[in-house]
Amino acid sequence: MPQKDPCQKQACEIQKCLQANRYVESMCEDVIQEMRRCCENLAGNSICCSGFKTSQPPEEKRSHTSLPSSNVRA
Repeated sequence: MPQKDPCQKQACEIQKCLQANRYVESMCEDVIQEMRRCCENLAGNSICCSGFKTSQPPEEKRSHTSLPSSNVRA
């Protein structure tokens, strides 16, 4: 029988929180941070961490500028 993913609980908690908060990530920062902690410790043993290994907190991702609106017609 395959072993349970060590960070699956945290991944499920993120999904529950996002669903309960209409997918507003800022409302789930605490559970997302718990997932990051789990992945820092167990990334090599967790498939759930595949997207968290190199992910950055939302504040760092938002530093990019938006695309120009030259394709938008009035």
